[in-house]
Amino acid sequence: MKIAVLGGGNGSFAAAGDFALSGHEVRLWRRDTDQVTAHRAAGSRILVKDHNGRHDVKLALVTTDIAEAIDGTELILCPAPAFAQPDIARLLAPHLRDGQVVFLPPATFGSMIFAQAARDAGNHAKASFAETGTLPWLTRKHGPFEVAITIRAKRLPVGVFPLDRAAHALEVIGRAFPDAIEPCGDALSGALMNAGPIIHPPLIVMNAGPIEHFERWDIHKEGTQAAIRRVTDALDAERIAVREALGYGAPHFPLAHHYAKEGEIWMYGRGSHDRLTDSGDWRERIVLTEHRYVREDLRLGLSLLVSAAALAGTPTPLAKAFLAIGGAICGEDFAQRGRTLETLGLGNLGKAELQALLRRGF
Repeated sequence: MKIAVLGGGNGSFAAAGDFALSGHEVRLWRRDTDQVTAHRAAGSRILVKDHNGRHDVKLALVTTDIAEAIDGTELILCPAPAFAQPDIARLLAPHLRDGQVVFLPPATFGSMIFAQAARDAGNHAKASFAETGTLPWLTRKHGPFEVAITIRAKRLPVGVFPLDRAAHALEVIGRAFPDAIEPCGDALSGALMNAGPIIHPPLIVMNAGPIEHFERWDIHKEGTQAAIRRVTDALDAERIAVREALGYGAPHFPLAHHYAKEGEIWMYGRGSHDRLTDSGDWRERIVLTEHRYVREDLRLGLSLLVSAAALAGTPTPLAKAFLAIGGAICGEDFAQRGRTLETLGLGNLGKAELQALLRRGF
C-alpha cells in the first residue's frame, strides 16, 4: 500500500524504514530542508537494524512538500511528539482526501487536533483520524539515516474519530500492522490507552537527581526500582478508573503487564522491558526542561488525564501531583499550559455530548 510518514525523529524513521522493509511504497515528509536534501543525496535510503540483521531499504520519496507526500496514499502515519501536532495538522489539513486515514501512534488526543484542523481549513473530506497507546516500535536513530528497532509492537489498541468510520480506518491501519490492531472504541478511549504519561512522569520526577547528575542515565534500568514501580501502578490505576468512569471497557492494557514475566501480553509482548534495557539505547542524556518525556508525556499527557477525570468525576491525586512537580522543574504551570478538553475546544460538552461528537464527528 501507499503510506506517507510525517516527521524526522526516531519513530518516523522506524516507521518509514519498517514499512519499506515490508514492501510498502513509502513517502517521508519532514520540514528540515537541509536534512531532506542530504537524505536525497544519500539515495533516499534508510538502514534498518533489528534482531534479523541490517537492512538497506529505499523510500519512494523524501520531501518537504506535504501535499506531494500524501498524494494518493491510503495511510498517513504521524509519530511526531504531541507538541508538534498543531503545526503539522495545519499543514496537512487542506490536502486530505476521502478515505485517507491519519494514524497517530500515540497522540494524547491529537486525533481531535488533526480533525479540527481539517474542519477549520474548510476541508470536508471523509478522512478518519486514529490513535493508539504507544509507538509501534521501541527504537532509536543511530545516525542521520540509520535506525535500530529493538521491538515491534504485538498489540495496538486503536481508537478512531469519528467512530462511525472505524471499520474502514481499522482495515487500512491493519494492513500496515498485520494481526496487531485491536479496536478500543472512540478517539478518547485511544488517548486514554497512552502509556507514555503513565510510565515516564514517575521515572523522570523520581529520578530527577541522578538524571541531572550523570551525563547519561537509563531510567528504564537503574531508574526502575520497586518503589517507583509501585507509584507507576498507582498512577495507572487512576488512568483505568477514568476509563471505567467514562464507560470504556476492558482490556485497559495495565502497564504492569509490560513488566510481568507471565500473564496477559502487553502492547510490546513478553520480555520487552528486558530487551529494552539490554539494548543500551535508552542510556541517554536527558535535559529535564526540554525532553519530550516532560514536555509531552508529563505536561500534555497528564493534563489531559486530569481533564478527562474531571469530566468523569474521578479523583487523580497522583496525576495532579506529578503535574505540579513537573511544572516546578520547568518553571511553568503545567495545569494551565497543558492539553485539556477546554484547550481542545471541548470543555463545554457534557459526557453524553462528547461521546456523541466522538461517534458522529463534526
